[in-house]
Amino acid sequence: MAKHSQTMLLPSAVGFPSPSWGGVRGGGSHDGRRSAIPPSLSLPHKGGGDANGVRIVTMGCRLNAYESEVMRGHAAAAGLGDAVIVNTCAVTAEAVRQAAQTIRKLRRESPQSRIIVTGCAAQIEPERFADMPEVDAVIGNADKMRAETFHGLNLGDSPRVLVNDIMSVRETAHAMIVGFGSRARAYVQVQNGCDHRCTFCIIPYGRGPSRSVPAGEVVTQVRCLVEAGYPEIVLTGVDMTSYGRDLPGTMTLGMLVRHILRHVPELKRLRLSSIDQVEADIHLMDAIAEEPRLMPHLHLSLQAGDDMILKRMKRRHLRADAVTFCRQARRLRPDIVFGADLIAGFPTETEAMFANSLALVDDCVLTFLHVFPYSRRAGTPAARMPQVAGREVKDRAARLRAKGSAALTHYLQSQVGQDVELLMERNGLGRTPGFAEMALDSTAGTGEVLSARVTRSDGLRLQGERLAPKCDQ
Repeated sequence: MAKHSQTMLLPSAVGFPSPSWGGVRGGGSHDGRRSAIPPSLSLPHKGGGDANGVRIVTMGCRLNAYESEVMRGHAAAAGLGDAVIVNTCAVTAEAVRQAAQTIRKLRRESPQSRIIVTGCAAQIEPERFADMPEVDAVIGNADKMRAETFHGLNLGDSPRVLVNDIMSVRETAHAMIVGFGSRARAYVQVQNGCDHRCTFCIIPYGRGPSRSVPAGEVVTQVRCLVEAGYPEIVLTGVDMTSYGRDLPGTMTLGMLVRHILRHVPELKRLRLSSIDQVEADIHLMDAIAEEPRLMPHLHLSLQAGDDMILKRMKRRHLRADAVTFCRQARRLRPDIVFGADLIAGFPTETEAMFANSLALVDDCVLTFLHVFPYSRRAGTPAARMPQVAGREVKDRAARLRAKGSAALTHYLQSQVGQDVELLMERNGLGRTPGFAEMALDSTAGTGEVLSARVTRSDGLRLQGERLAPKCDQ
């Protein structure tokens, strides 16, 4: 069997320094749906498999990370070798540009390898990548999840461009994943696609209509990963809070969470990637209040804190809705921590409108911010609106990031002296239930869940000491 490796290009984000989590989230619950966060400017490291191996470069969201693992399994089963698969992001024009830049660099590094381009950018702009001399094959988002696609690539009988109409897809291709590169956490896809049309977002045209993975299949996947030794599972999707609407009977995201925790009692920690708070159902709110294994950290798709901008974005909530949700969730779970996506400089945004977004950090008590300047995306309604000057957009994004940094510093300082349950990730670093990164003063294995005391904060992460296990009385 060929060896496979994976490199992830992740977005920069205030408070999210760990490449094991990273992600792009959008206007709903997408980890890659509606935001304008470009992938990291850093390029893949050299190497990544021997001459007979397959290297996977993942750009963008957590769902892409999950799908890269599916492709890795399909490529191995098909015997595909000496290839680089680039799983692209299309959330902004900059993300697409960086995908092309990465492909050119990969060709220079691996002149003999086949370069296969897939992901949202390949789905939305297949011609752009097909025209690149560095590219050997272009695969659409639906086809990349099919095992037969990789058998065709291995046999050489697959068309150079295999991109079908994503809007006609009605089912989510489900695949079992038995492991990830890290032993700390694994992602499970529960949903794909989006039926909303926020004015700044191109991703629905790369992902297709909303469709859900049946709850039984999700539970089976979670159980498989837990049996393989993963202590934390992250549910991921494009618009997760729309989960279940296309399934027979009654099913919601909150009901799915309850279902998983009830049927997989061995699971230590369950985490949600990101949600559209306006669509949170009563079962999810009950789970937040009653399920200690559901981690007290939610990343919210807020995007703005001004009602007029929210309307022009075609969002489904107003400012007061966001504030009310955060207060209700905090009442149910006092230790809950919020992250959020916020766009600076959306078309027509005035300084007063931006001030409302800035104030939302305090009003919602946000801790982990994904802050990004608005990026004009051709083909979206927002691209035709009056644009804010680029210099002003950049300045507002910097001010919002500074606000986020101060909020993170304040939260971390409040944790000093607390005892926490720590999930170890790598190199002596772990994550608290509230998703704060913490460095431990002693060694611990990746994937180990242990008790620790927070001793100090450097403003970016916590420092702590391991506590001795409590003896049963």
